[in-house]
Amino acid sequence: MTDAAEGVTILSARRMAWLRFRSNPIAVIGALMVISVLVCVAFAPWIAPWPDHSGNVVDFANRHEAPKPGNLAGTDKVGRDILSRVIFGFRVSLLLVVGVLGVAVPVGAALGLAAGYFGGWTEALITGFTNVMLAIPPLVMALAVGNVLNPNLINAMIAIALLWWTWHARLVYRVSKSVAAEDYVEAARLAGGSHWHILTREILPNCIAVISVKTTLDAAFIILFGATLSFLGLGVRPPTPDLGSMVADGRQFLPEMWWGVLFPGLGIFYATLGFNLLGDGLRDMFDVEV
Repeated sequence: MTDAAEGVTILSARRMAWLRFRSNPIAVIGALMVISVLVCVAFAPWIAPWPDHSGNVVDFANRHEAPKPGNLAGTDKVGRDILSRVIFGFRVSLLLVVGVLGVAVPVGAALGLAAGYFGGWTEALITGFTNVMLAIPPLVMALAVGNVLNPNLINAMIAIALLWWTWHARLVYRVSKSVAAEDYVEAARLAGGSHWHILTREILPNCIAVISVKTTLDAAFIILFGATLSFLGLGVRPPTPDLGSMVADGRQFLPEMWWGVLFPGLGIFYATLGFNLLGDGLRDMFDVEV
């Protein structure tokens, strides 16, 4: 096949994938929801009605105000605007996602590639260690780390990332093990290609689709997981706005002050639903199983 014909084939495949994604209304809705969350993260000081309420501000004269014009989501126990804090809370959630996946994806992908390509004792060692780590419940590990270390965003990232790489390692291992047996990989090896070349140029590109889908779906789980830690008091510390800790604070005043729980909960729901819908759309677009 000539280079021109190969280029046309690649462009055609990408166009077909894009058309599959665009024709899926659920995927498009998920993408728009994720984009809206990213816009809130990037422009929170300009979007939030009361941006100073993201910090250490108190206004006891307006505490526990029900939703009204000017405070569309009401105010919390010290008079801070809940909507503004939800918008800034997206920043904490996305920072957690970036921090965890920024460690878990490269580490898991590298170990999965090595296990699938080299085989032998390397495969046995990596898969055995991965299986041992998978046997540990993530929430139990996170609670243990959170109790040992001071509760803050960095330690929350560490607590989640300690086990999150295992899912990516197992997924990439499964794909790389299959691809390593292909004829073109054997041809590259016989042609004198280095291990690095084969891993990064022949095998890794075949893993990008499943990694992309898995990463998008994981973002939703990490947001929910981080909110759980904050709800239990092991996330970021006040006065930093965090969706999980806002729900924990608001539940003390249920059912009268229902807005203190409802709107932070809707923020968690909105972000996780957006990433889940986007991940499902990418899975259909790439036609992969995760």
